[in-house]
Amino acid sequence: MSFLKDEAGQGAAEYILLFGGVIVIAIAALVLYKSYFAKTSPVNSTDDMLNARASANN
Repeated sequence: MSFLKDEAGQGAAEYILLFGGVIVIAIAALVLYKSYFAKTSPVNSTDDMLNARASANN
C-alpha cells in the first residue's frame, strides 16, 4: 500500500491543472474581446491608439 502514499507526480499534475486554467482564461478573454480587435465594432483598437497619440501630443 506504499503507492497510496507516494506523491511524486502530484507537483506535475498541479502544474498541468494550473496551465490548463490559464489557457481557458486566455481563450475566454479572446472570445470576449474579439469584436474589439476586429473592425466590426464601433470602438476599435486603431481609433483608441490614434486618440491616445493625439492626446499625448497636446
